[in-house]
Amino acid sequence: MLALRGAIGGVLMGLANLVPGISGGTMLLAAGVYTRFVGAIAELSTLRFRVPSLVALGSIAGCAALAILTLAGPTKTLVVEQRWIMYSLFIGLTLGGVPVVWRLARPLSPGVVIGALVGFGLMILLALSDPPDQAAGGARYGLLFTAGVAGASAMILPGVSGGYLLLLLGQYVPILSAVDVLKLGLQSRDTELILQAAQVVAPVGIGVLVGVVGVSNLVQWFLRRYSKPTLGFLLGLLFGAILGLWPFQQGVQPEVGEIIKGSPVTLENRSDIDAEDWPVRRFSPEPRQVAASIALIFAGLGMTLGIARLGRNPEDA
Repeated sequence: MLALRGAIGGVLMGLANLVPGISGGTMLLAAGVYTRFVGAIAELSTLRFRVPSLVALGSIAGCAALAILTLAGPTKTLVVEQRWIMYSLFIGLTLGGVPVVWRLARPLSPGVVIGALVGFGLMILLALSDPPDQAAGGARYGLLFTAGVAGASAMILPGVSGGYLLLLLGQYVPILSAVDVLKLGLQSRDTELILQAAQVVAPVGIGVLVGVVGVSNLVQWFLRRYSKPTLGFLLGLLFGAILGLWPFQQGVQPEVGEIIKGSPVTLENRSDIDAEDWPVRRFSPEPRQVAASIALIFAGLGMTLGIARLGRNPEDA
């Protein structure tokens, strides 16, 4: 039963990491294996190996990886081709994480307010800055490592989306694309494709390990020592998240002279640039798009609230 519940939680967490706005921690709460997952990480980080912890961590991590590997391609395609639709849904999913964190942070206190203002201010700065997706060489690997750390750390925190952090870092589509290439390489046993994907997947994977073992323990230390300000900070992140998810954006074919992935766009290579690498620009929506966006926001909000509600009763959640 532990392996089965871990497998279910792992699949849900894998899906959560693919969809900005849904928290992996919330999915584990829904499956009733959240505390076992966190406890297993704590034990392994201190070199304590117990069979129940290994079973829980193995089933969760294995099924999460399988879900990511098989669904990264379709998710990336939807984001690239239907960006405003997906971003509208992501806003609702993100706001649905607020009650999860609020239940832990209440009642309102000065520490919660200060933490929320700091978190909200940080999200404003990130939303106003350009995603650093033009990095190359060592800087690119460093950014991918940072993305892995951020995504893994968010797995531990109910209500905080790792996928959304990847969006802010400008690494969401590149990472999903690399995972899809890895899947194709494994299916066709194409070494060249596998090595191509490994240039992205490897630094992200290392970052995930560091994030799960190191940063997650650090965050939990803050939660133990400075619970209210830390939870307030998480609330600020969630409220500020919608600033970077303004839905009415679309990819625009780059102009000659622009820099894409560290290389200038020319007349010769302009038509060869993939749509997923096009710069994103805002546009003025039509009334029907505004109405549809609002409906999708409420749909996403309802989905996350429903999933979070499932995680309130399991005894070990």
